[in-house]
Amino acid sequence: MSKTILITGAGSGFGKGAAIGMAKNGHNIIATCQVSPMVTALRNEVEALGLADRVRVERLDLTDPYDIRQAQGWDFDILWNNAGQGEPGPVWEIPVDIVRRNFEINVFLPLTLTQGVVQKWVREGKSQGKKVVFTSSMGGLFTPANWGTYVSTKHALESIAEALQQELAAYGIKIQTINPGAYYTGYNETMADNPFRWLDDSENITKRADLRKGFDDFFATPEGRMDPKEMIERMIEIVPADTGKFRNVCPKVIEDMLKDHQLKAWENQI
Repeated sequence: MSKTILITGAGSGFGKGAAIGMAKNGHNIIATCQVSPMVTALRNEVEALGLADRVRVERLDLTDPYDIRQAQGWDFDILWNNAGQGEPGPVWEIPVDIVRRNFEINVFLPLTLTQGVVQKWVREGKSQGKKVVFTSSMGGLFTPANWGTYVSTKHALESIAEALQQELAAYGIKIQTINPGAYYTGYNETMADNPFRWLDDSENITKRADLRKGFDDFFATPEGRMDPKEMIERMIEIVPADTGKFRNVCPKVIEDMLKDHQLKAWENQI
């Protein structure tokens, strides 16, 4: 059955790939992008693909309350909160205002959008069969050093999603998370550049070269450069589906790693 799906952060990466894939499968997509040039580029791309009748491209900057209010008035079956950003770096030295901003983008603003959408569905008596999906992360389920700020926002999203699942079940609204590994979309690699705009060898104890080497070493491993095609194909299946798991970690090797990590956490020593 064809669904209408609103996607935030559809201008690139997973969101864009899955938007096009789901449209090819017959779903109607409201693909939203943060800035106007991304809107124009995506409109041109879907036109060239012959998908303009199935993909409506709009601007949705989550930091703009008028954009959020406008989106809350649109008619759709599934809200996919996919937009986000990341602020890595040592959590004991990162400026706290940057931590706050990361929580604003990844947690508070998606929650604001979601609250308005689900309340509207319930008040209008249209909530049965609706669904909200959150793009979380493998980092929502464990905490590697120097990624603490970013992954703490994903931990918060995991908790919010679990609460929403219990609170909204009576209204027929389904909640789901998708937890990608470190796929090579450009998102993680550019995120790793962010600390170097504030990390200063003359002020901070953590040295820039040491932090950069740690990031570069990770992205040089197979787990740091996985082909996103696999994840996009899974998202094309997961997001429109009426059934499935609440939590969807991809790939399987990362799911197994996380389960092992969580078991060992009970025996973790100080």
